[in-house]
Amino acid sequence: MAAWRRHRLADRTWHAPEGISNHHSAEPCALPDAIKNGCAGYGHLSYFMAMLAAMNPPVKIRNPCPPGACDCERERLEAEDADLRILKLTRDAEITLLERLGRVESLEDLQHMQRRIFEQLGVRIEIAPGFNEVRTMRGISIVVEKKTGLCRKTRKLVASAIRSALEARPQIAYQLLNANDLLRDA
Repeated sequence: MAAWRRHRLADRTWHAPEGISNHHSAEPCALPDAIKNGCAGYGHLSYFMAMLAAMNPPVKIRNPCPPGACDCERERLEAEDADLRILKLTRDAEITLLERLGRVESLEDLQHMQRRIFEQLGVRIEIAPGFNEVRTMRGISIVVEKKTGLCRKTRKLVASAIRSALEARPQIAYQLLNANDLLRDA
């Protein structure tokens, strides 16, 4: 067993590995000492915090699109007041998001996803019945807000993932129409 994992389960005391000083014995820290030294009950936690920091990789951001191939205007994100949340949407995160949007089970789930996308990425998605008569899922308007850093292709993929979820589960579309009072007399 690794030295830093060695501990006694009976009294839950932590023993410092060789070469790392433990500033006190296995006695519980007094409250002021615990706060001052970064302890929580037993042992020195700064060692573990350093290990956790080393294990957490840096935040991944989206790779830039080829010049002239996209209308995302990523260069505008270099301004100080720019909203950088959209850069968290990497290619892998985009694939995960599209799969999740394709698996929505209810209108509440879809609305929850809309809220989470806005909270995490700052992108609004408007889903409402179109201006004309709604006969198919194509009559439902799905608009993904144009945002600096969000590619046109991604906006289309998000809308098509939502549309395919509505086609797979028509009860969501019926709930959406009912929420907009289109089926109140039916």
